[in-house]
Amino acid sequence: MLKMVGFDGDDTLWRSEDYFREANAEFAAIVGAYADLADSAVHERMLATERQNLALFGYGAKGMTLSMVETAIVLSEQRITAQDIHRLVMIGKRVLQHPVELLPGIRDAVAAVAERHAVVLITKGDLFHQEKKVAESGLAGLFRRIEIVSEKDAATYRRLLDEFGIAAGEFAMVGNSLRSDIEPVLRLGGWGVHMPYHVTWAHELENGLDASHAPRMRTVAGAAEIPAALAQLAALAAV
Repeated sequence: MLKMVGFDGDDTLWRSEDYFREANAEFAAIVGAYADLADSAVHERMLATERQNLALFGYGAKGMTLSMVETAIVLSEQRITAQDIHRLVMIGKRVLQHPVELLPGIRDAVAAVAERHAVVLITKGDLFHQEKKVAESGLAGLFRRIEIVSEKDAATYRRLLDEFGIAAGEFAMVGNSLRSDIEPVLRLGGWGVHMPYHVTWAHELENGLDASHAPRMRTVAGAAEIPAALAQLAALAAV
């Protein structure tokens, strides 16, 4: 029996990656004065730096900003000016201040799911930024609990399920990231509804899903399809 449904935040409830893509384009324009952007190593270095810093800075705009500054210093061989470093900091601040724009139909979808199941929000990233987005989204009242976590892996979901007092087979997760929202839950024995976003951070594209996981998940093209997909999974969970 499906008792609870978790929803991801960024790029599932509201836009997020678009702002990070814009920030990366501005970063490239600044670093282009010091390094050859035609060299793919420039972009690979930024991604590598972000990955290396995840354990220290976590996910979100603040970690991205510090990684941009570090990468720019390295790629410019320490020639980058204080003025350009300040520009990088301001890029990060703009990402933190971007408005919350809900994805089409998501409010109605969450409300519809909440009529049949307990719903919780499980999102990761900078605590202050995520709290701000939750507050401005107007969706907080629909969720039984709101969990802002530093990582979304099997251990995190296991801990949350224990706190919720439900088995993995009684839980489904809705999100745009196979790596963070779907794979860990499926591996625990839960269910997943994947709603791809039109752009995804390269780090989130990596996952270990294979055909054996397909029966426990559904893929939807938009928010309006979420309730029906969950109904299908609920029927399977009831068997």
